[in-house]
Amino acid sequence: MALLIHRAALSSKTLHLRFFSQAALALDPSSPESPSSPSPLTYLEGFPRPDPKYAETILAVPRATSGKNISAKERKVGRVPSIVFEQEDGQHGGNKRLISVQTNQIRKLVKHLGESFFLSRLFDLEVRSEFGTGDLIEKVRVLPRKLHLHAGTESPLNVTFIRAPSNALLKVDIPLVFRGEDVCPGLRKGLYLNTIKRTVKFLCPADIIPPYIDVDLSELDGGQKLIMGDLKVHPALKLIQSKDEPVCKIMGARVSDQQKKK
Repeated sequence: MALLIHRAALSSKTLHLRFFSQAALALDPSSPESPSSPSPLTYLEGFPRPDPKYAETILAVPRATSGKNISAKERKVGRVPSIVFEQEDGQHGGNKRLISVQTNQIRKLVKHLGESFFLSRLFDLEVRSEFGTGDLIEKVRVLPRKLHLHAGTESPLNVTFIRAPSNALLKVDIPLVFRGEDVCPGLRKGLYLNTIKRTVKFLCPADIIPPYIDVDLSELDGGQKLIMGDLKVHPALKLIQSKDEPVCKIMGARVSDQQKKK
C-alpha cells in the first residue's frame, strides 16, 4: 500500500512539473523543444524610419530622492529631474530609477525634433555616476514617455522614459505628417483642411516604432475625409483607437474667406 501511494505521489508530481515545463518552453527560446524564434522586425521600404542625424545618446546621472525642493535644485544647476522605468503593459511599469538629465541636451532635441516627434523616437540612455564620465550604472534603449515643458520658456521641467528592449510592445502616440496639399483637389478649389487628429496611438514593437505617419491628401475632394483605418503603417503595428475615427476632412470655405468675397 505504501508503495502504491508513493508511486501515485510521484505521478502527480511529474504531471505538475510537466504542466509548468510546457509554459516555460514558450518563454525560453534557448530550449531545444521551443519553437524557432521569429525573425527580428525591421522597417519596411517606403515607410518612415528614424533620421540617423538625431541618433543621440542621452546622458544621465542617478538621483537619490524626489520632491519639489530636490527638483527645483536640480533645475537650478541645469538638470531635468527624470525617471526611467520598465514596460509592463506597454504604458505603465515598475523597476523605476530616479535620474537627472541635462537641460541643454533635452531642450536641443525637443527644439530640433518637435515635442510630439521627440516622444515617438527611441534613444540610448547612459546613466553614469557623473555626466559623461564616472562608473557606468546602466545603458539602455528608451522611449520618452512624458515631457513637461515650462509654459512660458518651454524649458523642460520633467521627462519620463520607458525602457524599450527589442521584445517590448509599447503604446506610442505617433505624429501625423500631412502631404499632398499642393495637389489636393479640394484645397485647389479653395476649400480648407480640417485637421482632427495630429497623433494616433498604436501598439508598436520597439524595433519598428515609426517616427511619424504620412497622411496622403492628394486625392481628397470637398466633403471627403480620411479615417484612422486609412493610415498606411507597418503591418506589425496595432491601432489602439477605433479605425473609424476621422483624421481629417476637406471642408467648405471658412466664414472669413466667404466674407472677403462679398
